[in-house]
Amino acid sequence: MTSAEHETVFTYGAPALKYGTGSSDEIGYDLAQFGARRVLVVTDPVVAATGWPERIAEGIRGYGIAAETFDGVHVEPTDVSMQKAVDFARGTGPYDAFVAVGGGSSIDTAKAANLLTSNDGELMDYVNAPVGGGRAPANPLKPLVAVPTTTGTGSESTTVCVLDVLSLRVKSGISHLRLRPTLAVVDPRLTVSQPAGVTAASGMDILCHAAESYTAKPYTEFGRKRPEERVPYCGSNPLADMFAEKSLELLSWALPAAVRDGDDMAAREAMALAATFAGLGFGNAGVHIPHANAYPIAGQVRDFHPDGYPGEEAMVPHGMAVSLTAPAAFRFTFEANPERHQRVARLLAPDFEWSGDFADHLPAVLTMLMREIGLPAGIGAVGYTESDVDSLVEGTLKQQRLLTTAPRTPSEKDLAGILRDSVQLW
Repeated sequence: MTSAEHETVFTYGAPALKYGTGSSDEIGYDLAQFGARRVLVVTDPVVAATGWPERIAEGIRGYGIAAETFDGVHVEPTDVSMQKAVDFARGTGPYDAFVAVGGGSSIDTAKAANLLTSNDGELMDYVNAPVGGGRAPANPLKPLVAVPTTTGTGSESTTVCVLDVLSLRVKSGISHLRLRPTLAVVDPRLTVSQPAGVTAASGMDILCHAAESYTAKPYTEFGRKRPEERVPYCGSNPLADMFAEKSLELLSWALPAAVRDGDDMAAREAMALAATFAGLGFGNAGVHIPHANAYPIAGQVRDFHPDGYPGEEAMVPHGMAVSLTAPAAFRFTFEANPERHQRVARLLAPDFEWSGDFADHLPAVLTMLMREIGLPAGIGAVGYTESDVDSLVEGTLKQQRLLTTAPRTPSEKDLAGILRDSVQLW
């Protein structure tokens, strides 16, 4: 490829942001500025029980705006659970704005409800190909205010909506610029109720967002695109790098501290900032192999029940699923850019002395941190064996949107090796 055929343009997009203690009390004012008159608050039963969604709804009503609540979000949403939210919104609407209060599950479900009340068609029409139809929304979406109560997913900043397609036993998503929330309201008070297990798993999601976007294939190494071909994930770039580095710096101390003591407000505030920064970075640069592997790991789960999550059904939380193959994945991608991998390791563990093979430096830092915060010791600890590797590889290969962002393109054999090395990390 000649230099003229290489990409010379990167793009950057982000929601408006309101950050800080008390920011969620101002959402009614913010919605009034959008001209909203009737809004749907989307949340899950556990978050609803904290009282925050109703408090936010009351604040919205104080500005003369009608607010209904849908509290049936499924943690780790499925096509079936998202359809229930869509049906509710279609049946009780119309709404001229949406407010998502919760983790990535609530925010992503609100994105789906917004998409399918603003456009015709069904959910699978819009799910990324080859799993779904890959259709782009023809109409603009209504304003969406995203209010995260977990520190991790970054969904408040991104153009992506993630779901399990139950009939295919695969996790996939919908990706389009119009799905990005209009406003992200990050109030650290809302994160204090996260159990330690949720803090640990979602914290590793932040870490992988930042580390994967920082080590992603540079935007200048992609082929030149026409304007209509541009996608939200454009590869690592100077603006996304800046956010990723700051996120990793904050995580180095805040993640262990927040897991140890959930009432440590300094740690909670730093985690909320780290999640915000990582979302602003990876929402533009993209993520790669650990996230691609996470979809089948979560989608093919059999009987694992994580601490801190609803116990009635098996699940591997997204952040946990991402982290379990991250050490082996970063060992594989190291040769594409050794300096960046070492920079990630130093940001996460500035005092950690390393004298071995530098390809093992970042994997060693990650496993050390995962052990400290109580993550499982590999995909074997969540129910998988080497006999499952072929099925997991098949699922990973369906995530081409993510794999194209990897700094080193993995073959089917490479992915199998990464998964086998991840059965037991320590």
